Amino acid sequence: MRKLENSELNRMSIDDFKEASKTPLIIVLDDIRSLNNIGSVFRTSDAFLIEKIFLCGITATPPNKEIHKTALGATETVAWEHSENVLEVIEELKSEGIKVFAIEQVESSVFLQNFEIEKNQKYALVFGNEVFGVSQRAVEISDGTIEIPQLGTKHSLNIAVSAGIVIWDFFKKMR
Repeated sequence: MRKLENSELNRMSIDDFKEASKTPLIIVLDDIRSLNNIGSVFRTSDAFLIEKIFLCGITATPPNKEIHKTALGATETVAWEHSENVLEVIEELKSEGIKVFAIEQVESSVFLQNFEIEKNQKYALVFGNEVFGVSQRAVEISDGTIEIPQLGTKHSLNIAVSAGIVIWDFFKKMR
């Protein structure tokens, strides 16, 4: 077994990425404090050809040296937009026919492994603040909630880890 060289990875150019057919998935980051988490979500979104990221509230925006440190250029490929108000973003996405799901631990949430993708449906996933999670109001106006099952003592995952798990699961189900 031989580790592949970078030249063997068939990486897309920035222009090719922008022209590529995207995974019909939008990521909404609300009040994310950690610039490293933001950069990690950009990098994961690049890996799975995510359509767009909304950076809401206090979530920092590119260009930013600390975001770039973990994004490694993904802020140049993945489309993004900033909005002060996550509730307005959720309402706008829903008005466009996009199903919005908060990733949060709530009553009647659906476990990720049990969530069924509707064919030809675009989705948006809302990830909340590192300490407080997705706001109650954002949960209430979302179409539903998805929970990552956790069996240990913490029942708390880093937002970048949560995004990676959920994006990968949606990508598998959509493709």
